[in-house]
Amino acid sequence: QVQLVESGGGLVQAGDSLRLSCAASGRTFTIYAMGWFRQAPGKEREFVAAIGYSGGVTAYADSVKGRFTISRDNAKNTVNLQMNSLKPEDTAVYYCNVHLLNSQDYWGQGTQVTVSS
Repeated sequence: QVQLVESGGGLVQAGDSLRLSCAASGRTFTIYAMGWFRQAPGKEREFVAAIGYSGGVTAYADSVKGRFTISRDNAKNTVNLQMNSLKPEDTAVYYCNVHLLNSQDYWGQGTQVTVSS
């Protein structure tokens, strides 16, 4: 199993920045990809960004391209999401996700990001 703990959420104003972090523990050697999803009130959980094992491959939702940057540190088993130029529509609970080599997925408990206009 893999355990995930997120941090870094909060309340900010539009245009501000936030950095989310997620620390993985447990069977971290089985992690392949790491990523972030978010869920706004009344909406389904949606993909935000993901990064492959080496960090050389990344993917972003169109809504965050150019504003968010995902990175990972395999030595520390962490994945980060730098969020710049935040908009009110970015308000959501953000969840860390890891995808294992055996195709299992694990999720963090979520961290709230609120962007006021």
